[in-house]
Amino acid sequence: MAQMASTALLTDMYEFTMLSAMVEDGTVHHQAVFEAFARRLPEGRRFGLVAGLGRLVPLLEDFRFGEEEIGFLLSASAITEATADYLRQWRFTGSITALPEGSLYWPGTPLLTVRGNVGECMLLETLILSVLNHDSAIASAAARMVIAANGRPLIEMGSRRVHEEAAVAAARAAWIAGFASTSNLAAGHLHGVPVAGTAAHAATLARPTEREAFAAQIASYGTATTLLVDTYDIPTGIRTAIEVAGPELAAIRIDSGDLLVMAGEARALLDELGATGTKITVTSDLDEYVIEHLAGAPIDGYGVGTRVATGSDHPTAGMVYKLVAVNDGIGEDGAPTPLRPVAKASADKASVGGSKTVSRFPDGREVWTLDGSVPPGAVPVHIDVARDGAFLPVASAAEAREEAARSLESLPAQARRISSGTAFRISEKHEGDAR
Repeated sequence: MAQMASTALLTDMYEFTMLSAMVEDGTVHHQAVFEAFARRLPEGRRFGLVAGLGRLVPLLEDFRFGEEEIGFLLSASAITEATADYLRQWRFTGSITALPEGSLYWPGTPLLTVRGNVGECMLLETLILSVLNHDSAIASAAARMVIAANGRPLIEMGSRRVHEEAAVAAARAAWIAGFASTSNLAAGHLHGVPVAGTAAHAATLARPTEREAFAAQIASYGTATTLLVDTYDIPTGIRTAIEVAGPELAAIRIDSGDLLVMAGEARALLDELGATGTKITVTSDLDEYVIEHLAGAPIDGYGVGTRVATGSDHPTAGMVYKLVAVNDGIGEDGAPTPLRPVAKASADKASVGGSKTVSRFPDGREVWTLDGSVPPGAVPVHIDVARDGAFLPVASAAEAREEAARSLESLPAQARRISSGTAFRISEKHEGDAR
């Protein structure tokens, strides 16, 4: 895909057809509030983890319209001539607040709120949902794997299973959720994610013998490396690895077979050979359920690919972006009319109207209020992302990782279970509560 200087066309066409009708009838300048939230969590999930805000802000900063973008929109019949004139003057002038990246969320929790005129708020929908849906899905799946690993390090290895740009975003989201490293070099370069990787089976198959392959790797990287021992026969591979590298070899990797059995046999053989400090890393279609199954095995680390990069069967977080309040323009007194709550009443897709303030108590209870109040003892959780059109610094990926660690640590045992369950949230009613 050719690189675009602007992100404005990373947008569904209907945003512009709606915009054109609003430009023509004047409602485009009415004040509005939009919220991004998930109606429900993926089936069986007990919590969600927010990711993507640090990627989203630069994309929103590049959301603008030049003659190239406007010309295309006209040629595609997406906008009217009056809308083209509107877009030539367009810039985001509103405000955005959001949950910090690495925070927990549940069904209905407003993750991100956009305030401004209805035209500018509406146009951001597709880009906001594209980033938050993808990254939060990956982070939420990765968090469950981190819980299942119970302190053992995880390497994200899913780059070959998804779109090349999605792979970078997935690696970043998995690291925020608690993965130790990634095989994706772009994620390391762009986001500071630690990188890891040694050799695939091709390195062994390319040499006449397994011994020569291991010797070449040790000659290049010393014993502080991981040798892949299952190209042919695992016990033979382990013996050869220790013969070549000595008992100081850092680790072996097993990528096939019954990992529960093979890990036990590998540990016994390594110990017999005097390589008591050599660690065992396993790969091969792992997810949170397999990792939990392997909890009792003598495994020191996991490499997870397809399942983390695709959200472990849930590649989207199911978030939506809805108008929750709007005014009716300028009143007879010359002042803007008050915002009025609006909400869908559709079956299975109903929304809660009104601009909400999201607060949480120290024990995790979450309250939404419509009057801007914060209950005694609670703390508002949204942070400022943009104010009067100016975008503000947000947490780095490393800072979001720290937030995620605190968030996951705060979960009660019931919410940390990997088995299927329902969304876990402690909530309470309060005066002005939006629920």
